[in-house]
Amino acid sequence: MSVAAAIAGLAGGLLIGAAAVLLMWSLGRIAGICGILGSALTLKFDRDWRWRALFLAGLVAGGWLAAAGGLNDWRALTYPAGIVGTAIAGLLVGVGTTIGSGCTSGHGVCGLSRLSGRSLMATLAFMASALVTVFIVRHLL
Repeated sequence: MSVAAAIAGLAGGLLIGAAAVLLMWSLGRIAGICGILGSALTLKFDRDWRWRALFLAGLVAGGWLAAAGGLNDWRALTYPAGIVGTAIAGLLVGVGTTIGSGCTSGHGVCGLSRLSGRSLMATLAFMASALVTVFIVRHLL
């Protein structure tokens, strides 16, 4: 790994952590992206909907700014499973976050920083599932 990649990873982690802390400090909310997206999609246009929509817009704007600033080449993005496979995987992630009562950002970033035992177990399950999936895809298929 190059020094530039290490610095980029550190900066990204600091930004994610700062965003989670800012959301908790300002609104008392956990930065669980799947929960924020799911609640925003209910289209109850109340005060909570506004901050959720703005948070999601900020995620999109951050990606766009990174691309516009030359920090990422989105044209190089590929979908080895195809668009349909990727969409099915996304739906399965949504089902999993519903069953697990949270996603990697909610449990892994925010839950672990609050020393939540439930989040520790969920994060260990996420990571174990990821390891098994990568092993199967790369070595058995």
